[in-house]
Amino acid sequence: MSKPLLEAQGLAKSYRMGPNAVPVLRGIDLRLEAGTFATVRGASGSGKSTLLQLLGGLQRPDAGRVFWRGEALDGYSRGKLAEWRGRHVGFIFQSYQLLPEFSALENVQIAASLRGDRDWARSQALLDRVGLGDRAAHRPGELSGGEQQRVAVARALRNDPEIILADEPTGNLDRETGARIIDLLERLGREEGKTLILVTHDEGIAARGERRLVVTAGSLSEG
Repeated sequence: MSKPLLEAQGLAKSYRMGPNAVPVLRGIDLRLEAGTFATVRGASGSGKSTLLQLLGGLQRPDAGRVFWRGEALDGYSRGKLAEWRGRHVGFIFQSYQLLPEFSALENVQIAASLRGDRDWARSQALLDRVGLGDRAAHRPGELSGGEQQRVAVARALRNDPEIILADEPTGNLDRETGARIIDLLERLGREEGKTLILVTHDEGIAARGERRLVVTAGSLSEG
């Protein structure tokens, strides 16, 4: 059997609340092949976002391991893990996380520039792809919520990652605007051959995934 793009084995994570450890994830197993569109749903506080952060190397598990093309991430130093995220993973968050003092184009480009990549034309081309080519000079405060999220999508694609991790990307948007964002992510993921893992509490959005995953009481199931 060939190695999956991303695999979790026995992932467990707890958080401290005073003197007590509160389990959030309990022995999660998951295999994801390249090019998969997977959705993850579950109740608020069920561990969906924690799972995404573990898969993307933003947190380390208390137990279990995450593998990237068969290589364990727990063997990476903090610096190498950050380099891996920068090269292979694009993140999209509910709160957009755009820098308010920079233009849309600068928000897409800034992380690349910090790594010495000065290809502003690629950043502009990505804004064109998400329908915001004519808004490149506008700052986030001059954009609607849907437009800001589209800038965040372009930013996530900037370094040509193999996987996109989207955490409730429509949570701050109305239903119609949210649906357009999901359409955009699905289309770009398919056209660019990306693996997309999308966390949502919306059952309608979750149903669009090729893999439909559910987190319940710290366990993961197909559903």
